[in-house]
Amino acid sequence: MKHKSVLLNEVIEYLTVSEGKVYIDATVGYAGHSGEILKRLNKKGFLFAFDQDDEAIKYSNEKLSKIASNFKIIKSNFVNMKNYINETVDGILFDLGVSSPQLDEDERGFSFHKDAVLDMRMDKSNPLTAHIVVNEYSYEKLVDIIYRFGEEKFAKSIAKAIVKNRPINTTLELAELIKNNVPISYRNKSHPARKTFQAIRIEVNHELDILESSIRSAFDLLKVGGRLLVITFQPLEDKIVSSVFNELCSDSESAKKLPFVPEELKARAKKIAKITPSSKELEDNNRSRSSKLRVIERVK
Repeated sequence: MKHKSVLLNEVIEYLTVSEGKVYIDATVGYAGHSGEILKRLNKKGFLFAFDQDDEAIKYSNEKLSKIASNFKIIKSNFVNMKNYINETVDGILFDLGVSSPQLDEDERGFSFHKDAVLDMRMDKSNPLTAHIVVNEYSYEKLVDIIYRFGEEKFAKSIAKAIVKNRPINTTLELAELIKNNVPISYRNKSHPARKTFQAIRIEVNHELDILESSIRSAFDLLKVGGRLLVITFQPLEDKIVSSVFNELCSDSESAKKLPFVPEELKARAKKIAKITPSSKELEDNNRSRSSKLRVIERVK
């Protein structure tokens, strides 16, 4: 199974991965980042990893076991991280993209290029599917999620067409319907279904609902000097990450009124980097084109 991890070299560099340290991969996926982290740990170090996808967990367990044994993959959403980790760690990575194998597997229903049932669940035990969203949500609710989560300017016409043409059972049915209900000029820029599929996927997996609280919880698990890295793939995610990082890296609001800043009101972190893929990575890995890596370090 081929899967190129986005910004792999940059992640290893900015996590400052070294022997004896403890790291968390909040989104193990198919262990691209985790594999490289584990290679750099000795037996005193440890890697915790989280994922909801049974197939990804099975594959990653097998892959990582060939490298070393000092790791543990936990089947849970990263929002529950604090329930499983009872120690402070040296670095935490969130890679918020859908993994390539998930996109490539027709039956998962993530892709608008391949015919499949409308699913889009990262965790197959999740009762909410794309089929339910598409076929049971009201017109108003569809407009809301397509506009907010997809930033799709033709949300109303797409939602109207969806409601009018129910039932819609497959990804290609939905993609064709979207294409036929946006202006011809809009179809030439990128696939007209891309933003709507993104919006439905975010709704199904509650991706944005839990992101802010998850980042805050993860930061609390860092040692002083530990680093938090987040890779985003779309503006809504990045806006949330940027906002939380800005808050953590700023002195308390109440400190602005004081002649000097007491220690307890000073920023808890400092910004280290904001990185986009190199031209070489963009050539090698087309799915990295919209990615952005933000890095902060805990200072208190």
